[in-house]
Amino acid sequence: MDPTILDQLRAVTPEERAILEGRTTIDRALYMEREGTVINSRRLLAAGKLITIRPHTRFIRFPEHTHDYVEAVYMCAGETTHIVDGETLHLAQGELLFMNQHARHQVLRAEEQDIAVNFIVLPDFFLTSLAALGEEETPLRRFLVDCLCGQDRGPGYLLFRVAQVEPVQNLVENLLFALLRETGHRQKISQMTMALLFLQLLDHTEKLTFRDREEAAVLKALKYVETRYADGSLADAARRLHYDPVWLSREIKRKTGKTYTQLVQEKRLAQAAFLLWETDRRVSDVSLAVGYENISYFHRLFAAAYGRSPKSYRDGGAAPAS
Repeated sequence: MDPTILDQLRAVTPEERAILEGRTTIDRALYMEREGTVINSRRLLAAGKLITIRPHTRFIRFPEHTHDYVEAVYMCAGETTHIVDGETLHLAQGELLFMNQHARHQVLRAEEQDIAVNFIVLPDFFLTSLAALGEEETPLRRFLVDCLCGQDRGPGYLLFRVAQVEPVQNLVENLLFALLRETGHRQKISQMTMALLFLQLLDHTEKLTFRDREEAAVLKALKYVETRYADGSLADAARRLHYDPVWLSREIKRKTGKTYTQLVQEKRLAQAAFLLWETDRRVSDVSLAVGYENISYFHRLFAAAYGRSPKSYRDGGAAPAS
């Protein structure tokens, strides 16, 4: 990267200076309204502007938030670790991460040598890029359409491992030059450069990492069932994972072929079988441990699943599958 750009982005900001002098939290007033967790574009973008850039705040963990704009993060030097919708992503020098308005995002502490630049972009800025991509359905096009429509149907992020792709690196540097210098045609130049960048990225989809939102939601729900099978609920899972419960229930059924209740029941009974085989706990205690307070109901479910009563299973059943 051009040393002039890097030196400009490396400079310690007033917020970072305050952190180095003892401040233990980000300055929320720079980003958010009152006590919310949504970073507000009006705090970062001048009136009438569709795009701007700012260096990522170092020396502190940036807490979980969403944006009312599209954010792109480019790693100029060093590395950063991002948690997007619960998934940990490591961003190395030369790599590029896009996130839509619905992505839940936090960033672990970065040090002085870790120079990342954040692109703050209003969705309308991408109209030129969308036109350039044509009509073919691709993850990039789906991402842009969702951003422009304010929808959350596709992937919440796109991560491009393009450090070795020179045309992409050149276009990102050109974009930074255009945004760091006030010129009369800055916005038009930036839009055209971004469109060219997306066309280059379209040629390197083998370097693209993303996770379908529905798949990610179901995987997180399955992890929840693994740990909270005894006392959890669909409503609690949806609340903890930040999803609408009706939507989550539908996606679980669509992706697994089973309802949330069926998944919980399978996990409870499998755990009960394990406890009956591996421990000497009373059947009533096993029933309570896996979430069934009604012992008779537990007996009926277990017999239906394993073809014998819990006691019979303990006395002569096969070992539960691991």
